[in-house]
Amino acid sequence: MPISALLARIRRLVPISGDQHYDEIVRNFGVGTLRPPPTPMSDGELARAIAEFLREQPSSKSVATLGRRLDPSSRL
Repeated sequence: MPISALLARIRRLVPISGDQHYDEIVRNFGVGTLRPPPTPMSDGELARAIAEFLREQPSSKSVATLGRRLDPSSRL
């Protein structure tokens, strides 16, 4: 799945009030910290990963947690 399609799915799951979180996700895909999952995630799996990410301030720790949820083989 292209990153643009994944980001569109993520945008639907991140409330407008969580723009800092969304911006952090976009930035980390841009710099290569986050990578799309090797196999497509269901909407439910993605929603759970995003909800977990939204519970914390957007930080390198929360990005690492999201990265592990997106790609369990990630070294983050």
